[in-house]
Amino acid sequence: MDKNRVYVFDTTLRDGEQVPGCQLTTVEKIEVAKKLEALGVDIIEAGFPISSPGDFQSVVEISKAVTEPVICALTRANTKDIDAAADALRFAKRGRIHTGIGSSDMHIKYKFNSTRDEILERAVAAVKYARKFTDDIEFYAEDAGRADNEYLARMIEAVIAAGATTVNIPDTNGYCLPDQYGAKIKYLVDHVSNIDKAIISVHCHNDLGLATANTIAGVINGARQVECTINGIGERAGNTSLEEVAMILKTHHALGYHTQINSKGIYEISNLVETMMHMPVQPNKAIVGRNAFAHSSGIHQDGVLKHRENYEILNPEDVGINSNSIILTARSGRHALKHHLSRLGYNLERVNVDEVYERFLLMADTKKEISDADLLELMGDGDAKTYEENAIKVVLLQVVCGDPLRPMATVKLRINGEEREASAAGNGPVNATINAIHNIIKDDIELDEFNIQSMRGGSDDVSKVNMRVKHNGQSYYGFGISTDIVNASVHAYVDALNKIY
Repeated sequence: MDKNRVYVFDTTLRDGEQVPGCQLTTVEKIEVAKKLEALGVDIIEAGFPISSPGDFQSVVEISKAVTEPVICALTRANTKDIDAAADALRFAKRGRIHTGIGSSDMHIKYKFNSTRDEILERAVAAVKYARKFTDDIEFYAEDAGRADNEYLARMIEAVIAAGATTVNIPDTNGYCLPDQYGAKIKYLVDHVSNIDKAIISVHCHNDLGLATANTIAGVINGARQVECTINGIGERAGNTSLEEVAMILKTHHALGYHTQINSKGIYEISNLVETMMHMPVQPNKAIVGRNAFAHSSGIHQDGVLKHRENYEILNPEDVGINSNSIILTARSGRHALKHHLSRLGYNLERVNVDEVYERFLLMADTKKEISDADLLELMGDGDAKTYEENAIKVVLLQVVCGDPLRPMATVKLRINGEEREASAAGNGPVNATINAIHNIIKDDIELDEFNIQSMRGGSDDVSKVNMRVKHNGQSYYGFGISTDIVNASVHAYVDALNKIY
């Protein structure tokens, strides 16, 4: 066995899917599972079969649809749970039963109303029973983060002797500090006599924002399996983020560890999970947030434009993002301004950048972000007029929708002074409108991100729509504001189109 190989155990479809509002259909779970397979995940925890008929069926169907990763099913330490898991995994090419019980005195007393010895017996019995169905058994010692180390070591030694091949040491409540959690893993390595017969796994929650740090501390101290979710979704504050752990291990070569994750697929599956589970990724989220590779500070922009690694330790392309974003705001410097003017086609040898920059700052103080149209206006009335004449403008927007009516939209655009009109249907009013615009534009444009934000709150509020589209491998942002969400969405999309053309 490769001692530096770290196995990635993804529980997006189990721990992540438990979050209120994140429930998926079996078909949706299969789609995510296939993306996880393509990403290079080693183990997929597909569900908790005893919990519901839907969860049971999802484990069955994922076992049929996915062949490379191990398919894992969760149970409690009782025969009914284990029977259900074994039945659900009957089609899996490689199946794993994940069983366990609480290990902290808190859980033993207040959750199970039991004793340490009785819990130990139940743990061993569950593992022995599960071994009747498969030789791939993972045991979880729930709330191990708060468990007494000596008792935890006794439990882990006993379940390995009973047949567990992976032992999961969860910081279930996100309680531990990294040095505490790392020391706990090292204690098990040093004090469990048969620890070499099993892989130590770490499963950390993010209640104190330490899930990723604790996971890495566990790996450094001997763990060789990490349990995580896409975008860090999960119970309460979430689980360890798969993308963060994968990129930490890939970036810090000196640690000497590696995974089989194809990092270029990270951004795609992040967007898929965000959309399907209705869990927006915060803009400043590490690795996959909208602002993770965006720069608005003048000092940072200057450094990035001179040499990317001045302010980016990761190449955005390594996680599937085409490029970073240089955003013009009042904090931007001359270098960023020159970058955008050059992109718009201005001959910088003929431009007095210092004079333009002074006017840019005055404009930027009154606006949050400076668009291409603003720059053209900044460069002179003639250029602004040309831009206005050439810009794509919405002349007419008419949308019909309702229940049971299928949404239909008619859009008329003015392009280079010529008016064009088209109609289209869609799965909603926004989708119908964008389809109509596509019928006019007739170009390969992909809607990559779509966010609606209420400015103040209330049903009569103004909505701000942010969109990101892709065209020829390049990303473009569009913004729209209106009391009408469809209208705001259309203007955001057209704003992005104007930046393309």
